[in-house]
Amino acid sequence: MAFGGTLWMLILYMIIFIHVLLFARGVYYHFTRTHIPPGITDGRKLLFFSFVLGYLLELGVFLEKLGICHRYVLCRAAYDNMPTRKDSKLIRKDLVFDGVPVRVYWPKTSPAGNRRGIIYLHGGAGLIGSIRASENICSSIARESDSVLVSVGFRLAPEHPYPVPVLDCLTAAIHFLKNAKEYGVDPNCIAIVGDSSGGTFATAICQELVTRQNLPRLRAQVLINPFLQTGDFDLPSYQQNQSVPPLFRKRIIKFGVRHLTGKDMNVDGVIKGAHIPPDLWEKSRKLISADNIPEEFKARGYVPKAPAPFSEELYEQVKRGRETMFAPLLAEDDIIRQLPETFILTCEYDVLRDDGLLYKKQLEDNGVPVTHHHLPDAGHATICYLGWGPLEFPSSKKCLQHVVQFLKGFYK
Repeated sequence: MAFGGTLWMLILYMIIFIHVLLFARGVYYHFTRTHIPPGITDGRKLLFFSFVLGYLLELGVFLEKLGICHRYVLCRAAYDNMPTRKDSKLIRKDLVFDGVPVRVYWPKTSPAGNRRGIIYLHGGAGLIGSIRASENICSSIARESDSVLVSVGFRLAPEHPYPVPVLDCLTAAIHFLKNAKEYGVDPNCIAIVGDSSGGTFATAICQELVTRQNLPRLRAQVLINPFLQTGDFDLPSYQQNQSVPPLFRKRIIKFGVRHLTGKDMNVDGVIKGAHIPPDLWEKSRKLISADNIPEEFKARGYVPKAPAPFSEELYEQVKRGRETMFAPLLAEDDIIRQLPETFILTCEYDVLRDDGLLYKKQLEDNGVPVTHHHLPDAGHATICYLGWGPLEFPSSKKCLQHVVQFLKGFYK
């Protein structure tokens, strides 16, 4: 018994020691490498969230190296256990659309006719997030816009790397478009909404569906802080916000590579542009260039940089990242000009800000109507904190209001 008790004490001390080391590393990292710009609202709150996320990721890396689980399990568990509220004004039902789990929200009030429909795709880099974690967002949008909303529970990487997550979303979207009337929805008045990587998926699905002549057309796409390109990680927003939490430049590229390949790898060469062959680099300059970013967004600093020497090995590892389903900004003009009315929301202190600005220009150049809202005091994923009480950001509700106003406007 004495030996057994000693062994358990040693294990306990080891666990405590590991947590202390991770905590100390987190404190050092966030005080030396994290930048909270003075213009961002509730910077201390953002720093707290950043510390928690970094701590969970570090602990996850440790557990992954021990072979216990992959590094994103803890983050998934944390997001799934954040407070949610069940809205008494909505009917909520969990269903399956052609093998893909979904949660459908209906307002309880009786409509005069069919309602607008919304397909919602959550963020999380295709690695974290779930139907439950996006409960507050979805119920708020459904209630405030008086719409039937479908939240898609697509499979996640690294267990199911690209293109599985986006194909799950496409499957659910097609099912909803085909069967909209069964859910009390006007099939000609359905919008697709996505946040962060969900915005990537929403953009890719919109582009895919313009080629499907046997389906109702999507009425609109709503893109909130979307990730849209893999060709240049030195755009002004990537330089300015590379150390702004929660989405550091290196972190988003690591997330993207893990989503793309299912594996972890050194991304320093990707950050420097060594993954793009010179001919493709020049070809993509028309779409992905700081020259296409308005000067006002360069005011906080921007230094043009040439890409690093091309690496064939690196290109082979990540070349699928140039497919338009992963990087929709590379789509051809004949696809772009067929897209529906678009809403884009960007945040000043977000590394992905310029992805949204570049897509706005591409759409407008091809005659697609665009509504753009820019939040000057917010960072990435602000809508994700919606409904978290004292942990919510003021910009969370601003984001919701802009989205709802747009959605209500296209169905009068």
